[in-house]
Amino acid sequence: MSGARRRIGPRGEVLLGRFGHGYVAPAVLLVAGLLYAPFLWTAYLSFTRYDGLEPAQWIGGHNFGKLIEDPALLTSIRNTLLWVVGTMVLPVGLGLLVAVLSYDIKGGVWFRVPFLLPYALSGAGLAMVWSPILSHGGIANTLLGVDTAFLQDAPVNTVAMLLVWTWQQLGVNMLLFVVGLQSIPREPIEAARLDGAGGWQLFRLVIWPLMRPLTAVVVGLALVASLKTFDIVWVLTQGGPGRNSETLAVTMYKETFVASDYGYGSAVAVMLTVVTGLASYLYLKRQVAS
Repeated sequence: MSGARRRIGPRGEVLLGRFGHGYVAPAVLLVAGLLYAPFLWTAYLSFTRYDGLEPAQWIGGHNFGKLIEDPALLTSIRNTLLWVVGTMVLPVGLGLLVAVLSYDIKGGVWFRVPFLLPYALSGAGLAMVWSPILSHGGIANTLLGVDTAFLQDAPVNTVAMLLVWTWQQLGVNMLLFVVGLQSIPREPIEAARLDGAGGWQLFRLVIWPLMRPLTAVVVGLALVASLKTFDIVWVLTQGGPGRNSETLAVTMYKETFVASDYGYGSAVAVMLTVVTGLASYLYLKRQVAS
């Protein structure tokens, strides 16, 4: 720190102290313009009746009252929670399993490559690939010899889409866990092995505690991503049949851009933002406390 001060010099310290806020102002304004301003505008629209053509009319909390009474909301919340739980168990859990099994073995890099390739596809592209497989009478029905409507019956359709999501997300979670494993010092592991620890005991008592900071990041990212799930659901089912596979993000999109009810869609968007922010805050608070 003292070396940095000597390089800057007294004159530089005065300039930084006097104009420091000006240096960060462009970045702050950019973030405010791209993130905060749209959210404030959406929050305002949530208290109005607006179809995108006529001027917005202030109606107070009517949209939120309508949202609470909407029976489709419970379906959206149920499906969103199912996505959250499924994401924690499948992409995150399986990603950790593959990372541990392929770590420190000969050819482990090549073993991990097939799991990474699906991540190169967008969610919409991934859904297009799986649509003929999961459609009624499609490839999955033929191979399994069943007549199940994977994309029509709830909650089977949500579980099927979760498997598609897992196929895409498993690779990146695995890669993050591999990075975490490679950052663990070898000494504690070797010491545990000398003490007779191995297999599950070695993972539970040594490796897992050392990976806890990275695991918190992976789970946090997966939590936020699952709450915002949209593209796979929209391309495969568009929230149907009826509304039985909708998530909160799909409900927001349909109400806003399909039904042209921007006020009600904005209320759903505000609710989704609050739920995502609250879930992230509670999760991070719990991680800090522990």
